[in-house]
Amino acid sequence: MKRIAALLCVVLLIGLAGCTQTQTEEGLRKLVLSEVVHSVFYAPQYVAMELGFFEEEGIDLEVDVGNGADKCMTAVISGNADVALCGTEAAIYVHAEGREDVPIVFAQLTQRAGNFLVGRTPEPDFQWTDLAGQTIIGGREGGMPELVLEYVLKKNGLDPEKDLTIITNLDLSATASAFVAGTGAYTTEFEPGATTLEEGDNGYVVASLGVDSGYVPYTVYMTTESILEEKEDLMQGFTNAIYKGQKWVEEHTSEEVAEVIHPQFEETSVETLTKIIERYQKQDTWKTDPVFSEESLRLIEDILREGGEYEGELAYEAIANTSLAEKAMESVS
Repeated sequence: MKRIAALLCVVLLIGLAGCTQTQTEEGLRKLVLSEVVHSVFYAPQYVAMELGFFEEEGIDLEVDVGNGADKCMTAVISGNADVALCGTEAAIYVHAEGREDVPIVFAQLTQRAGNFLVGRTPEPDFQWTDLAGQTIIGGREGGMPELVLEYVLKKNGLDPEKDLTIITNLDLSATASAFVAGTGAYTTEFEPGATTLEEGDNGYVVASLGVDSGYVPYTVYMTTESILEEKEDLMQGFTNAIYKGQKWVEEHTSEEVAEVIHPQFEETSVETLTKIIERYQKQDTWKTDPVFSEESLRLIEDILREGGEYEGELAYEAIANTSLAEKAMESVS
């Protein structure tokens, strides 16, 4: 929470307020999305991109990778992006700082954690208690990957601060390479990182945080109140496109999804992508509609409180706007 607040203060102090272009030569309206990391975990979004669902809604989508929820949130607050794709916790932290132009969650993409615990050897009988005394690469302090990891550890009777060592100072983009270089006995990896480590004989998936943490509103789309008010029709088109992507993924096989999103992951074979997507589909990773519920908010707040990152309770109406998601479900056939 402190890191996000510090970044926002820097943004405000140096006046890093820009605004994205709203029109292209083709007549499409430009929308800049800052995603926390580029991962197969967000397959419905990439399906929407590759099948032209954004263009159907009059949107020229530009995607930047933030490599951290704090950076995505800062991009939106500063005006350098219209929408952030990251964990709900980023919005909650900003609300707790008392800002006037607060982030609003308007759509949800995933409903389970998307990362996996990777060890150095196969462990078919792995138990979370096996991590006692070990060093593992986790996520950024206060971010959802780390908070969910700690949530799972506590569910299994481990104290994250006393029973093991968790490395939290690495960017998401650097964890796999650090593990290959010898850091830690385990690492928590999103896809395609986890499967790539397996295929290179550099690691083995021993557990799924998505399965062991249960249903969690892990990744959502958010913007600020002012952007939502100024560009409501643009945000509606964006939500429509995301819902089309969700529906398409729900109705197609893992191989079909892999074929469509392969241009987003050219360094990964279609066969590997199929394996990854099948794994995600089996654990019910993706929401089939974009509505972010109050129950989801309360669960996230519970996880944040248990992780010692947050003490309050937000009014659902203060952080969530479901009108765009509900309209998308009514209008998209």
